[in-house]
Amino acid sequence: MVTSEQVMKTLEGVNDPELGGNVVELGMITDVRIEDAHVEIGLALTVAECPLRNQIENDTRRRVAAMPGVETVEIRTTAMTKRQRAELMSVARRRIRENAEPTQVRSTTRVVAVASGKGGVGKSSVSVNLAAAMAHAGHRVGILDADIWGFSVPRMLGVTGRLEADPETKLIRPLTAHGVKVISTGLIIESEETALMWRGLMLSKALEQFLKQVEWGDLDYLIIDMPPGTGDVQMALTRLLPQAEMVVVTTPQSAAQKVAMRVADMARRSHMPVIGVVENMSGEVFGTGGGEELATEIGAPFLGSIPLDRGVVAGGDEGVPVVLTDQPGPAAEALRSVAKTLVAALPPVEMETCTGRIAKLIADLENGAA
Repeated sequence: MVTSEQVMKTLEGVNDPELGGNVVELGMITDVRIEDAHVEIGLALTVAECPLRNQIENDTRRRVAAMPGVETVEIRTTAMTKRQRAELMSVARRRIRENAEPTQVRSTTRVVAVASGKGGVGKSSVSVNLAAAMAHAGHRVGILDADIWGFSVPRMLGVTGRLEADPETKLIRPLTAHGVKVISTGLIIESEETALMWRGLMLSKALEQFLKQVEWGDLDYLIIDMPPGTGDVQMALTRLLPQAEMVVVTTPQSAAQKVAMRVADMARRSHMPVIGVVENMSGEVFGTGGGEELATEIGAPFLGSIPLDRGVVAGGDEGVPVVLTDQPGPAAEALRSVAKTLVAALPPVEMETCTGRIAKLIADLENGAA
């Protein structure tokens, strides 16, 4: 049975997008009540009509509902008292003074880790096409190729060139293709055929550098193409980006489905919500239904089924994602649909939040008093 301590730990992944703190440390969680598989959460917002009320409530509900042993979640939302607001702003000011920004990925960026239990299920194709579809829809999108050994994103997006640092900021500047900012180890080596002989700590350090020393800027979404399995990179991600949420990619076969359950289990053990399952390569060759079965098994939404389509392979080889073709086939349409569903589930975060306005007001008053 889930405990209140586990619920509070999970809620540390729900951030206030402008103050940069999570709802637990900011004192926004007033209480947690658990009865059988039902969890009731008290959520205190700075003002009753907070513009981001729905988003914060939905993020809170989604993360707790993704916990094993939880069947229903109820959110009781109230407005903070003056004393609670003062305490919140005190925490926010202390964080700004004492804590440097841990990464260059802003708290307003939705982070989607696309993962699989094993290789060969088309995870990178899904990542690239989701990023391209979101960018084509007008969103600001970046993609981080965290599959350090098996990098394939540069070829799939048709990116050429080498990563360089800005001479003033000393931060690495991403390359851009099809409106998507791109970072990959494939852009720092001599050629696509060069083998990276990195192990253990070097893998997590590479991910850390891509998050802390890359000038990502204002992004609505950062898609992370994860390496298959449950290794060093996955564990580093949960530490560096607690706001990350996972999409699991599988093929219809039982073997792939069962292995994918491991990566979903790892995510939940690390307090990372699994926001959906995608079934790739669906059709006569591999069958159908495995993705829906996996979604049911792990209690996550089924985002869609991508049919086996030569156009996906051709688009990846040519550097033009299939979702951007003039005459899209069934796979392109399915991928576009998954992207729309994902955006609907994780809408872009608005910068001007209720707590942000109060912070500015208090700062103005303090400056005026000084």
